[in-house]
Amino acid sequence: MRKKIAAGNWKMNTILDEGLKLASEVVHMAKDKSLSETTIIMSVPYTHIESVKKTIGNATNVFIAAQNCHQELSGAYTGEISAAMLQNLGVDCVVLGHSERREYYKETYAGVKAKTQIVLKHQMTPIFCCGEKLATREENAHFNLVKEQLSSSLFELDAVEFAKVIIAYEPVWAIGTGVTASDEQAQEMHHFIRDTIAKNYSDSIAKQIPILYGGSVKPANAQTLFSCPDVDGGLIGGASMDAQGFIDIAKSF
Repeated sequence: MRKKIAAGNWKMNTILDEGLKLASEVVHMAKDKSLSETTIIMSVPYTHIESVKKTIGNATNVFIAAQNCHQELSGAYTGEISAAMLQNLGVDCVVLGHSERREYYKETYAGVKAKTQIVLKHQMTPIFCCGEKLATREENAHFNLVKEQLSSSLFELDAVEFAKVIIAYEPVWAIGTGVTASDEQAQEMHHFIRDTIAKNYSDSIAKQIPILYGGSVKPANAQTLFSCPDVDGGLIGGASMDAQGFIDIAKSF
């Protein structure tokens, strides 16, 4: 059975005190017995990682993620952070290839591939983001683009490595816009991604890979989205900034 995952992406929000308050509330609410089989991830700013990790403590269903990392082991890359640094802080997962990184920082397929590989080498889980802009969908080219994103950055991994990846499908036209893909649209793309994985690896690997939906997920629509057979949870942005709302989403499976 695939994991049920609620991953909150805080992006560039909260100063430390605010972040610790939010994290503490999430950890406390995550003790609810109904969430014992749900994986809860908080993707926090770098400045918060060490403190939020301590806040998580021995919680068995709450994990911490970084929002990016550099593709090199070390070196003269002022302002960057390495996979080794994140691993040393106890980071569990790293979000890679987020649409905002691709758009604002011109991240390439090759760069995301290198980041994925180095994150895996440091025993952390990549949360690999893929998805299309509205113009691409309107041109009916969204399936080809997502397939290209997957094949260019992930499909050189061997089966053992690939099985450790979490995929997050994020239709860019639905991120922070209040517009959500319909259940049918989400399921269609998630099924396509799973089928593409099966063709490149195997049915068994495709069946075990968690595929999250990211795009204006909120308590009001989470239950119907998560009921889709190939949707295994959400990569949640704005709604993850409210502890109760985030936990309500996590309870929507």
